[in-house]
Amino acid sequence: MENKKHIEEFEKQVGNLLQKGYPKLCRKTEEEFSRLVKPFGAVIENLSNPTVDIEKGYLPFVLVVKSELIIVEKTMSLVEKEGQQGITKLDPHQSKDFQVIQEESIPERGVYLLLDIDRGKETLNLAPSEAMKRIRAQDRSPLTIEEGVAIVTHYPEFLIKNNCFSLLASRHPGDKRVPAIWINGQKHPNLGWCWEGNPHTWLGSASCGGRLG
Repeated sequence: MENKKHIEEFEKQVGNLLQKGYPKLCRKTEEEFSRLVKPFGAVIENLSNPTVDIEKGYLPFVLVVKSELIIVEKTMSLVEKEGQQGITKLDPHQSKDFQVIQEESIPERGVYLLLDIDRGKETLNLAPSEAMKRIRAQDRSPLTIEEGVAIVTHYPEFLIKNNCFSLLASRHPGDKRVPAIWINGQKHPNLGWCWEGNPHTWLGSASCGGRLG
């Protein structure tokens, strides 16, 4: 039964990307884009992960489209939660200025699967530096900006007021800014940043169990 639900979720995610115009943004036909994502369907059939649980903050997998295909500012603008469009405010930087930390290995493919995702309830009110220690102790990995945007692209309801999440695997070299996604005062999904040493009661740090590409 879980495998059937996983397949349904996978098809839903593929359909979501098609509906949002990802093929055209990647300068590909729908057929070419489908060839990028469809092979993961066979992997999904064999997943033993639990199914989606928004309340607990758990997702079995998410399709991630890398910024080499579509820039983050564009993909974030296609996020919609309760009628409000996603926005990016990373001033004075842009998303391309944030790099994946050396400890993380990201698949080379332009599209890949993020697996076993946790919103980070246990890391609420922990500074990012402390949250990272907890994530590593659990043998899990922090998320990148692209992965965070992918999550709210497919599951905008995953972003909730009292448990938004930091993306500790993307950092700007030379400063202590940590990207995060939250709901701003105008109720827009907001990709921004917080300082590394500052804890927030409403902000945790999301993590994953693995990546496959």
